[in-house]
Amino acid sequence: MTEHGVSDGEIDAMMRASRVLIAVVAKSLAEIEDVVSPAQLRVVVLIASRGAQTLGAVADDLGVHASNATRTCDRLVASGLIERSENPSDRRFLQLRLTDAGTRFVADLMAYRRAALAEIIGRMPAQDRQGLPTVMGSFAEAAGEGSQEALPAVLGLGF
Repeated sequence: MTEHGVSDGEIDAMMRASRVLIAVVAKSLAEIEDVVSPAQLRVVVLIASRGAQTLGAVADDLGVHASNATRTCDRLVASGLIERSENPSDRRFLQLRLTDAGTRFVADLMAYRRAALAEIIGRMPAQDRQGLPTVMGSFAEAAGEGSQEALPAVLGLGF
């Protein structure tokens, strides 16, 4: 047992599962590597999951200086995945929003991941899958990951 009351078996099981999840994500990223960089993908997913963002919020989330966030967002605007618009509540700040192409891009990426996960989960015995939503949901919440309801309804997908 660790100091947190967690057994080595529990940790080992999660480590094995995390390798599978990382492989699914890596394969999905390989599908889009010519479209966006990892930092650009973080921005697109951030906007998709939280709605319109200011440049300052993006910089904070990425943990970079505003000038780096500006360059990343400039590339996304040029690629047609996000757009800038006036913030109706404070015109001094621009809002960054997904374009229709950006929304489709994120939806396609998440559909790829969902299909890959469905294939893997489908190979599990039915009795083992019954507790999966509860256990993995609890794990995600313990890590601070919000619920799927927080995502825009237009996507209908979880990240």
